[in-house]
Amino acid sequence: MRAALDADQLDNHYQPKLDLHTGQVTGVEALVRWHHPERGLLAPGAFLPLAEQAGLMRRLALQVLERAIRDLRDWRAAGHALSTAVNLSVSNLQDVALPDQVQLLLETYGVPADALVLEITEDVLMADAARSQQVMAALRRLGVRLSIDDYGTGYSSLAYLRALPVDELKLDRSFVSSLTTDGKAAAIVRSTLQLSRDLGMTMVAEGVEDAAALEALSRWDCDVAQGYHIARPMPADRLLTWLRGRPVPAAVS
Repeated sequence: MRAALDADQLDNHYQPKLDLHTGQVTGVEALVRWHHPERGLLAPGAFLPLAEQAGLMRRLALQVLERAIRDLRDWRAAGHALSTAVNLSVSNLQDVALPDQVQLLLETYGVPADALVLEITEDVLMADAARSQQVMAALRRLGVRLSIDDYGTGYSSLAYLRALPVDELKLDRSFVSSLTTDGKAAAIVRSTLQLSRDLGMTMVAEGVEDAAALEALSRWDCDVAQGYHIARPMPADRLLTWLRGRPVPAAVS
């Protein structure tokens, strides 16, 4: 992993996020990939836990962040007013230097802070609540948006929603993927949608794998959808080509 970071073997792929109110792609999520010299292209699950154990997540996250912000600058210069979401780990959210580093990257590449979304899972928040809240508050002061990822899989969801300066809920794919076949999953999706509205938050449904799920989310007035039915993660250069090839959208809902 250290050699990979030194040799620039890590790359960002980006998965589009579809605004269900307008039918437009308004954002992407950055998903790191490792071009391993022997094992080929590796997904994050194959190496991120090891990077965390080895104390390399801070360095890795900054590399992903810089690339994501640089790519975002290029897309916006090409006329695509996108936002980019980047995931943070336990060590990232406990790093009190992170807000200053994020601010420097945004200023260096001339990207507005509200075009960056930082995704945090509930287990990350539980690791060191006091320090996490300090770092989150500093990021929020910059104007960066904050999202709770994999929402619904943690143990203190409602308590954190009440206390933390969060802009977005990202409902876990385990609920979204079965919403058309499982009545309980559908009820959880609809109730989470209502909760997000009442709290003034955006809701993102991840794991949208078919047209039926997308149609149901649109009918229920979900804000944003993400998943293989919309597009698979792709390198930065392919994203521009994909965006240019999309038809002029009509509102989905």
